[in-house]
Amino acid sequence: MKQLEDKILREGVVLPGDILKVGSFLNQNIDTTLLADMGSEIARLFDGQGVTKIVTIEASGIAIAAAAGIAMGVPVLFAKKHKSSNVDGSVYSTVVHSFTHNEDYNVVVSRDYLSADDHVLLVDDFLANGKALEGLIDLVDQAGATLTGVAIAIEKCFTGAGDRMRGQGVRIESLAAIEAMSEDGIVFRS
Repeated sequence: MKQLEDKILREGVVLPGDILKVGSFLNQNIDTTLLADMGSEIARLFDGQGVTKIVTIEASGIAIAAAAGIAMGVPVLFAKKHKSSNVDGSVYSTVVHSFTHNEDYNVVVSRDYLSADDHVLLVDDFLANGKALEGLIDLVDQAGATLTGVAIAIEKCFTGAGDRMRGQGVRIESLAAIEAMSEDGIVFRS
């Protein structure tokens, strides 16, 4: 998505450790026009695929998932990183390692909100090492739901995680796919 790529080139900041800071427009301060366009593009990419629910993980994926949910007319469910008092009853649970924070999280969704009847589109802001995505797929599998595909705002292709998962049959559509990045610049996959 050229609009997102241009925004990354203008405002993204590459930090040490292969971190891309996009807080000025995507995951802290949100450019709502861009967000709406991203939601529309995700809806276009998965039109006619029978998606009944979008699933993401808190927190940075929620806005993108909500924009896609609005564009597709389907509900959005987010996995919480810690079981809290407002998640009662039985849950699906898995452990996810965060690339950004270098920390493991036990993520949960209530069994009340994800079922075998669901056709799920996973949405997240970044695909780096694939651990968050693997965790979300595990939750979908636990529920007996059908994984329709994955929509990612920014994929770090140089990690190989996205290509590995595609090789396993997972449909992944990335709005911006970064082949290489350094303080000297960013190269997108064509």
